[in-house]
Amino acid sequence: MSTTIDTIYDDFAFLDDWEERYRYIIDLGNGLEPYPEAARDEAHRVRGCVSQVWLHTERGDGDDPVLSFRGDSDAHIVRGLVAIMMLLFSGRRASEILAIDAENVMRKLGLDEHLTPQRANGLRSMVQRIRNEATEVAPAAG
Repeated sequence: MSTTIDTIYDDFAFLDDWEERYRYIIDLGNGLEPYPEAARDEAHRVRGCVSQVWLHTERGDGDDPVLSFRGDSDAHIVRGLVAIMMLLFSGRRASEILAIDAENVMRKLGLDEHLTPQRANGLRSMVQRIRNEATEVAPAAG
């Protein structure tokens, strides 16, 4: 996926209404890498989401490893939100992940105002799960 968060900001600014933005979010979800069937289990399910959401993490080596995430959902809009979170967090060092203000990103995109409370809570649950994974392997703050 060659899309970046900055591209999404620009595209959202270009799109006139939320109907178009929702279609765009769904398209982002359609571009997710295929999720491994073996990881569609309870261990990879994100709790706190109304829809089924799965998150698989691969950890690199070293004191501040790069974490790569793959995710999926059974709901189209949520799958697009998963794609946005993958763009935001995947392929970054654990310390970088912990420095990202996902709430601010959601505000900049307007997601905080245009998602149902259940979807917003689910998105926060996914962000918290990603942050927990990063916290486990991040270097201790000195």
